[in-house]
Amino acid sequence: MISRIKLNSLLLSPAVIVATFVLLPSTVRAEVSVNNQIQPESSVLPEFSQINQGQVSSVSQLSDVQPTDWAFGALQSLVERYGCIAGYPNGTYRGNRPMTRYEFAAGLNACLDRVNELIATATSDLVNKADLATLQKLQEEFATELATLRGRIDALEARTAEIEANQFSTTTKLTGEVIFAVAGVFGEDAADTDDDANNNPDLQDNIILAYRARLNFDTSFTGKDLLKVRLQGRNITEFQGSVTGTRMTRLGFDGDDDNQVGIDDLYYYFPLSDKVKLTLAAAETELTDLAEPLSPIKNAATGSISRFGRYNPIYRTSDGAGLGINYEFSDRVNLTLAYMVSDAEDPADKNGLFDGNYSALAQFFFEPIKNLDIGLTYVRSYYAGGGNSGVNLTGNTGSANARRPFGNIATSADSFSLETSWRVNPLFTVSGWLGYSSAQSEVSDDSADILNYALTLAFPDLGGKGNLAGIVFGMPPKVIESSLVEDQNTSLHIEGFYRLQVTDNIAITPGLFVITNTEHNDNNDSIFVGTIRTSFKF
Repeated sequence: MISRIKLNSLLLSPAVIVATFVLLPSTVRAEVSVNNQIQPESSVLPEFSQINQGQVSSVSQLSDVQPTDWAFGALQSLVERYGCIAGYPNGTYRGNRPMTRYEFAAGLNACLDRVNELIATATSDLVNKADLATLQKLQEEFATELATLRGRIDALEARTAEIEANQFSTTTKLTGEVIFAVAGVFGEDAADTDDDANNNPDLQDNIILAYRARLNFDTSFTGKDLLKVRLQGRNITEFQGSVTGTRMTRLGFDGDDDNQVGIDDLYYYFPLSDKVKLTLAAAETELTDLAEPLSPIKNAATGSISRFGRYNPIYRTSDGAGLGINYEFSDRVNLTLAYMVSDAEDPADKNGLFDGNYSALAQFFFEPIKNLDIGLTYVRSYYAGGGNSGVNLTGNTGSANARRPFGNIATSADSFSLETSWRVNPLFTVSGWLGYSSAQSEVSDDSADILNYALTLAFPDLGGKGNLAGIVFGMPPKVIESSLVEDQNTSLHIEGFYRLQVTDNIAITPGLFVITNTEHNDNNDSIFVGTIRTSFKF
């Protein structure tokens, strides 16, 4: 390593000494542009990777450079005469930091370009003969390193040209995700009283192999916005109805589109200001795209294996088209408002933007202490009843009574949620929620109170980097009080899974969950649901 102080032994003028390293040490992965110069690869300078620099116009902008420093005059001169000084983002210069010959050559190359620029623009009077002579000597001394750097620049330019010529789009990034799932259920069929249930005496307990495939087209026009278009095809059986007799047994990534590919998500996100972000959803968007829940295991491909275990069911009260606004008071406090409609494209009765099923959300998140997040969420939902969408207060996670406490008629509900997530340490996070809904019939005076809760434990990097172990314990939505029918007993959801990160792009997750007293009825036996989920990302 060459020390900046030891450069005096080269008998160079202070101005030239400073000029040769003011633009150094910055690499981000393979290359980073500083004053239009490509820095050495991180393999050459690993100790300086992840450091960025910024141009300064006055030596006073460098907080650790004082007038008494031996190089102060040189730095000041270079700012005024050559304008080729850069500091660190935090406003420091770090003049005593050692540097390599590659760094020295990179800085020399930058200053040579600056001198050439000054000469070409008829400002050669700023460059004196002594500096030019010294620069010439330095250029000869570091000819090998300069040639290496220029060779890298040429190679990078060629690579960039090839990528630009063959890239998918200049504004759009294509990513994909595929899930292969082996799954099955074990136990006895539940006595689901819902009108579309088929109460078979036994489960359909054959093991299945199914898939879900997604292609994401993420487009940015300004670098700060995002237009998301997601295509999806899948054939994963929903473990409910005639399969198990209860919706409590559904997987978190299920859905059967009969292998047909269609739009699964479509929205546009953009900032109105530094603190205000707006999301416009056009079709098939979930409420969680507008208001993110506090759950470390919410991802269907890498988190909880069950539908209930991913996050509070009040976020499932509606999906489709809508509007979301997020306001960040600070890094620790934010407010989200959202409005979501199920059938916005349909002009028929009990549909459209304002006459059909909708959910209006207000969510307040804050971080009172580091690594502890608390969320308060309110959702006002309305279901017109009948039609294809129908009434679904629980997003197919609880009992039939909780889903439609008054049948498939016009129903409204006020839902409240308290959520928390505490990252105890990098290897352990405890989270949970308590959800309560007050439902009212819009055609009678009937009412019902619905409760659900869950505690989740997450163990990141257990057994290896990227792995994740999770435990979920909770109660799916239950009618605790009603003018019509209440759930008499209590079902518990108990789940465990372990995600093994095989590579950066492949993860295998075996998991099992059990529902006790299914449908909150102790006359029903427990049902077990097991799966081995393999996720691919590309």
